[in-house]
Order: sequence, then C-alpha cells, then structure tokens
Amino acid sequence: MHWLWQRAAQTPEKLALVCGAERLRFADLAARAEDWAARLQVAGLGRGDRLALRLRPGVDFAALLHAAWRIGAIAAPLNLRLAQAELQSQLARIAPRLILDGEAVVGEPPASLPQARGAAPAPPPPLRPEAAALILFTSGASGFAKAACLSFGALEASARASAQRLQSRATDRWLACLPLFHVSGLSIFLRSALDGSAVVLHEGFEAARVRRALAAESITHVSLVPTALSRLLDAGGAPPAALRAVLLGGAAADFALCQRARRAGFPLLSTYGLTEAASQVATMAPGDAPDSGAGRPLPGTALRIVNAAGRALPPGESGEIWVRGPTLFMGYWNDAEASRAALRDGWLRTGDLGHLDAQGRLHVHGRRDDLIVSGGENIHPAEVEAVLLRHPAVREAAVCGLADGDLGQRAAAFIVPERAAPPDSHPALAQSLREHCRAHLAGYKIPRSFQFRSNLPRTALGKLMRRRLRPDSPGSPE
Repeated sequence: MHWLWQRAAQTPEKLALVCGAERLRFADLAARAEDWAARLQVAGLGRGDRLALRLRPGVDFAALLHAAWRIGAIAAPLNLRLAQAELQSQLARIAPRLILDGEAVVGEPPASLPQARGAAPAPPPPLRPEAAALILFTSGASGFAKAACLSFGALEASARASAQRLQSRATDRWLACLPLFHVSGLSIFLRSALDGSAVVLHEGFEAARVRRALAAESITHVSLVPTALSRLLDAGGAPPAALRAVLLGGAAADFALCQRARRAGFPLLSTYGLTEAASQVATMAPGDAPDSGAGRPLPGTALRIVNAAGRALPPGESGEIWVRGPTLFMGYWNDAEASRAALRDGWLRTGDLGHLDAQGRLHVHGRRDDLIVSGGENIHPAEVEAVLLRHPAVREAAVCGLADGDLGQRAAAFIVPERAAPPDSHPALAQSLREHCRAHLAGYKIPRSFQFRSNLPRTALGKLMRRRLRPDSPGSPE
C-alpha cells in the first residue's frame, strides 16, 4: 500500500497538514489525493509518465505529489522563479506528459483537468522500492542544474534514517517553509506520511510569520538554511518550549551564527545533505556537542574522504566527500555521462570537501570547485568567510578565487555591510577587514581585494552562487 493511504488507514483522524485556514486529517489528505489521482488518469497520465508540478506550496501540491505516486507516475516539482529559457530547458530534459502550472493563481485548482465524475482511479501498481518516484533538479549553485532521479526505496530509507537520528515521534509537528522543489523541503512530507507527524506548511520563509507559528502551532521541528536562521534571530524572541530541533543545512553556516542561535536557546542541529542522496547524509543527534560539525553519517550511510586519486584518507585529513548507502539516487535523468561521472563503484562523488574527525563526525569545508589555489597554497573560502562574518560591520560575506598572473589565483572578498555606507567609507572598512583577517588567518589566506555589494547572488534555497561573483561569469555583478 502507498505511504499516505497506509497512514490514513492506521490513523485517519490524526492531523496531517495545516496550510493557512485548512487543517486536514490523514483521511482528508488521502481523499484529496485520491480525487487528483482519478483526474490525472482521465487526463492520460500513467505509470512512468512525468508530472511537472510548477505550483506554489499548498494543500493541492501535497495531494498531487501522492496522487502521482498512486498511479505510478513520476513527480517533478519545478522552481517557480525560473526564467522562461531555464524552464524550457528543464521541461525538454524530462519530457513531462502533463504540466500543472499554478503560478498565476492562488487558492484555486492549479490547472484545468478533466473531472473524474466521482470515479476512483484504477488499482494502484505495487510500490516497488526500485521504481522512480521523483525527479528533482539540483540547486545549480556551482553550475548547470542536473535532473536527479530518486527511487521510492531511497526516499523511504532517508526518511526512516532521519527519524531514527532525530528521535522523531508521531506527535511531532514540522514547520515546512523551505522550497518544495528542493529535497530538504519535500522530504518533510515523506516523513509525515511514514511516521504520522503533522506538517504546518508556509508558502515561503517570512521571519515574523515563522516566529508566530513556532509558538501557535506547537512546532517541534523546523528546517532552515543559514540566511533564514539569521533573519529569524533578527526578529527576536525566545524559542517556544515545544521546539526540539532546528535542522540547519543547505549551505555552510559560520560558527558565529551557530553560537548566536544557541545562546538564544534554539536547539540547533547541523546537517549535511544533497539531492543525490535524498536529503540528509550526516546530521547531529539531539544532545551532541556544538563542535560536532555536521554530525555522524545517518544509519545505513557510509562516508569516505578521498584524495584526488580516489584513495581513502585517515581522520583529520581533508579531501572529497564520498557517500554510499540505500539513499543514493538512480542517476541523472537521460544523462548517462553525468551519472557515470558522479558514481564510482557504488560511491557518490559529491564534489564537496571535508574531513572526518576521530569520532567519525563530518566537517564540511565547501565545494571542491570553490577551492582557491594561490601560490601553491590551498584556501577554503568558507574558512575565510567565517572570519569575515565575525567582524561587527559585516552582514554577509563571500570569498572566491580570481585569476592572478603571478599566483594563479587570488582570494577576493565580496561584502554586504551591516549598515549601508557611502562609497568613500569603503577603503577604511576594507583596511579594518584586512587587519581583522590578519589577526585570525595566515597571511596567504587574507583576501587581496574587497568589494562591497548591497546583496549577494543566492539560489532559492539560500545557497551562495559563488560563480556569479567572478567578472567573467554571466550575470556577475558589475
């Protein structure tokens, strides 16, 4: 039996989803999904067909996700913010049988579909763990977004391992305020159907609204990215007693931000994951020490740190993070070459750099492609950014490598000041930042230049688009 219908049979009266004024029990959500499944079948959607969902977060999005699986179709949520050329490129790659686009409507059916005239959909095909369930496009923070295909088995393995690590309960309430076209937002719905927890769904992140919901809805868990956490802390107030975990992932968070959150009483649990591994790979457990990095690998997941030749490195040495386990994706949709490049002997080559400590905990340094090699020395941008963010005049910071005739590359810093400042004050601030860095970093790690911006380019999830800071990159700042 499919996850939602099994849950509805076990706990039909239990709260499943809160979205605005709507409050649905599992029986209600299953009935809504059953209706959508019948309508999708009448529209010609069947087993193995792709259903593109270009919808705002809402009850229909959740119901359609399960409805697609009910009839054996593959759901493909898409980013509403895509430019037309980007959207057409993604649609061409996945060739959906049906596209539901609700961009222009709020609170209405997402698209005109034939009515099913009260008929139930055909008996569902068996839920096979190896069958494709989702196609999710990677964030594209470091390049071309790829279409990762995830199986039912990978999604279930991820949800169950996450629940075990977080010590989840059926009485939990998750606040979902991350994009639903990304695995970290979408995975909350999967956990809910499997363990019977409730989901409070917001259309997006708005700090004051999240603050209110944490208390009013007795939220126990929320997933955030660093930029969202920072805005939530700026909104002020103490976390409610019911809140047991703030899962922080999506991008590297600096130590100062984590310290600030913990001082404010937020139960912060750092995590590292990626689309190709169905969300979490390593996550802190409740009660772990603050210096635990991203925590230990989830149950069933193996991690390896390797050098450029693919040789495993001992604890403490930095290299590329490789992942193996039941949560890995099936490959990139219709892209055998990219799939072969990402997978080697059952291991996923993440392209991220990090190290394992003596206790087996993962510490993430950043993207391999972001590593700056200056005069033969390696510079990790995240390390420099963490230092810059400790300066009281800095709100956001990014570091990337720019071409240099003598050194090969030089580190350049891009700064969003805490308060808007006239251009004639920038030289003094740059000098202050150099002195600050000199007190905390080796000389070769100090940025050779400082540029000041009103904002930094980020993805919808809040990941820094470092490549767009380079002057030779399309869309780079002037």
